[in-house]
Amino acid sequence: MSESAPKKPAQSPAETVDFGYKQVAKDEKARHVRAVFDSVADKYDLMNDLMSAGVHRLWKRFALSQTGLRPGQAALDVAGGTGDLAAGMAGQVGERGLVVLSDINAAMLEVGRSRLLDRGLIRNVRFSIANAECLPFADETFDCVTIGFGLRNVTDKPAALASMRRVLRPGGRLLVLEFSKPVFPGLKPIYDVYSFSVLPWLGKRVAGDSDSYQYLAESIRRFPDQETLAGMMREAGLEDCRYHNLSGGIVALHKGFRY
Repeated sequence: MSESAPKKPAQSPAETVDFGYKQVAKDEKARHVRAVFDSVADKYDLMNDLMSAGVHRLWKRFALSQTGLRPGQAALDVAGGTGDLAAGMAGQVGERGLVVLSDINAAMLEVGRSRLLDRGLIRNVRFSIANAECLPFADETFDCVTIGFGLRNVTDKPAALASMRRVLRPGGRLLVLEFSKPVFPGLKPIYDVYSFSVLPWLGKRVAGDSDSYQYLAESIRRFPDQETLAGMMREAGLEDCRYHNLSGGIVALHKGFRY
């Protein structure tokens, strides 16, 4: 794969963006996010199981059922962290196919590499430290691109969506699995209490870091709702965009195509 992606334009230091409920300089957000995941990398999978009571595995299983991948094809998992989606896609494309697991955070990517090595899935998987906003891959390289619980941490989300569309082959699809807005009546207040009380407590007790999980709860609230994200995907040039609410809208899987 050649590295023909355009360079990311320089950011104005005076411009600010959300980092949870705080405002930080736009060109500093990636560093703050990296620090969060450096802190939680070694406990990330355990915390996912505890925070969701294991339901995150069902969300990812549903996402994998929507990839449309066939043996011999190529897939990219952006902000793939510890590699759950990449592992599933590696099985779908088989030994003649290719999966690239990418993440901007070296600590998370190393955990993912170790996990996939332990599972014997290293033969058709490659690893890349990559910024979602300016992916270092040639145009029209992949049949499917996924990003699971990573888009909300990206500084420039429209740039990331455009970058992911760029590397899709015609007929390929982008899957965005992310926390979203609850749609069941009465679910939101319960979810809020859980997010801002239980999650930081778990973070402190299990990962020794309540602040990072406070940020993660805040970042979920700052993330666009289902219809807004679908609109952003259309603006990035993706077509036939749709979404599936999971667990009452706590999570949504968005899907868009490049034709």
